Amino acid sequence: RPIFIQTEDGLGEIDCAKFPLSQSFNEVMAALSELRTQSHEFETIVIDSLDWLERLIWQEVCIAENVTNIEKIGFQKGYTYALNYWRKFLDALDALRRDRPSGVGMTVVLIAHTRIEKFQTPEDSAFDRFTPRLHKLAASVVMEWCDEVFFATYSTTTDPRKVKNVESPERVMRTREGPTHVAKNRLNMP
Repeated sequence: RPIFIQTEDGLGEIDCAKFPLSQSFNEVMAALSELRTQSHEFETIVIDSLDWLERLIWQEVCIAENVTNIEKIGFQKGYTYALNYWRKFLDALDALRRDRPSGVGMTVVLIAHTRIEKFQTPEDSAFDRFTPRLHKLAASVVMEWCDEVFFATYSTTTDPRKVKNVESPERVMRTREGPTHVAKNRLNMP
């Protein structure tokens, strides 16, 4: 029984329970507070998406620091200030997971788009991999907080003998980190 908190307008054609599109960080926090304090039948909260939530967080930082752009605060300072908002957000999710009037916590699902970044290991040359489309400081805090980080993709191959259905490729969920993507799980999932 999920309910979505939208930070981007992507659920228009999807029939699901959802809050109105959030235009500010405070609206996201108000929705989380409502889910924590009000009685409801929902069991899962889905944030769609973290990278659009980050824009709302940056907007809050800019208002608090009286600037028009987070880059105008000074070298990396704006992104460091933003971590306070990320921690507030994650604390609210923690409260939803454990402290509700019904006594039953909610499952939390966070969705983020990806970007490609260069990754360098001490043993090998640099390569590209998919990571959440968040500032590196925010990505670090969020991924550390999460119990599982999955990478949703499609099964792809260039071998024409192995292609099952070009029209509708098979969806794959990567549960462990690999050279092409970040992922983790604490449940020893395959």
